[in-house]
Amino acid sequence: MDTASVSVGLFQTLAQADALGRGVALLLLAMSVSSWVVILWKIWLLRRAAADLGLSTTAFWQASDLDDAQARLQRFDPREIVLPLLQAARSLDAAAPHTLAAAGDRSQQLTRVLRDALHRVLHRLQFGQVLLATVGSTAPFVGLLGTVWGIYHALTGIGLDGPFRIEQVSGPVGEALVMTAAGLAVAIPAVLAYNVLGRQIARIEADLEGFARDLRELLGHPQEPAP
Repeated sequence: MDTASVSVGLFQTLAQADALGRGVALLLLAMSVSSWVVILWKIWLLRRAAADLGLSTTAFWQASDLDDAQARLQRFDPREIVLPLLQAARSLDAAAPHTLAAAGDRSQQLTRVLRDALHRVLHRLQFGQVLLATVGSTAPFVGLLGTVWGIYHALTGIGLDGPFRIEQVSGPVGEALVMTAAGLAVAIPAVLAYNVLGRQIARIEADLEGFARDLRELLGHPQEPAP
């Protein structure tokens, strides 16, 4: 079945469908549009985030001190992938004494604030993954619902038309099956994008966790003044 046949069959199905059938088609359309918007946006975001991460970490380690490092990150990290980690680590110096935020040794404090900052960054990168997973898992069943409902109406209509003939079944049932094809057409890109984008997020997360560990080791001990 080519694309033209699917389109014609879908329009014929919608023309003969009731409110539920058209609602299923509109739901599939909304799922398709929303998933493609998320896919295109996340492709752009993750590509830029990966590039910013490489430039930012290189600029950080080439800085002469923390003030210079923060200035470099503000220039090379416009999407704030690495900068929040440094800002969170430096915020310890402004923490009020005699509070739980200042409790424990400096390494423990750094671990806590870096973990929280890392989670906030990853939350931004993972935004939309739940939508893609939901569309990928539910769209086939939504399409199947449209197919079952279309077949039910086709068989009901055939029963009212008198004697049964095979040509009375083949046409309406074939048109109703287009809804299943539409559900799969919505689900497959969402599932593929979820897996591919999830791997990109995992790579960025691993690099960020490595930088956070290095930053904790760097700031967790008193720095000796430069000679």
